[in-house]
Amino acid sequence: MKLLIKQRVFSWGDTYDIYDENGNVKYVVKAEIFALGHQLHVYDANGFEIGQIKQKLLTFLPRFEIEISGRTVGTISKQFTLFCPKYEIDFNGWRVEGDFLGWDYDVYEGCSSIIHISKELFHWGDTYVIDFNNPQDELMGMMLVVAIDAANCEDSK
Repeated sequence: MKLLIKQRVFSWGDTYDIYDENGNVKYVVKAEIFALGHQLHVYDANGFEIGQIKQKLLTFLPRFEIEISGRTVGTISKQFTLFCPKYEIDFNGWRVEGDFLGWDYDVYEGCSSIIHISKELFHWGDTYVIDFNNPQDELMGMMLVVAIDAANCEDSK
């Protein structure tokens, strides 16, 4: 099962459309325009808010909390490194490994890779493909990818 995440190029703030394998909009992510830091709201295809990704302010490096249905389910923090980005993930018992600069990485549960993320080149705006082994990991995996993208964006400011 796959999702395609496309960042809208001409929009105020970070906005993403997430499509299923058939090209149907599955989720929409919209930023609060005047919020301090990144405050991203995640909506299902019917426009119902199902989660948020909130940047924690007053931290040395970018740190985000991920909420689903009003409950904090995890955090992601960018770590200090000189060359390649690295993240500390406290999220669903998962760990993330791979090439964050090239946007080619995997999410592991125990020893098994459960999600593969890759960036598609030659698109207008950032475009990512998320490949899931288990459909139950879809929402949490998608929110993790958007949080990592927000951390990368925040760090490049």
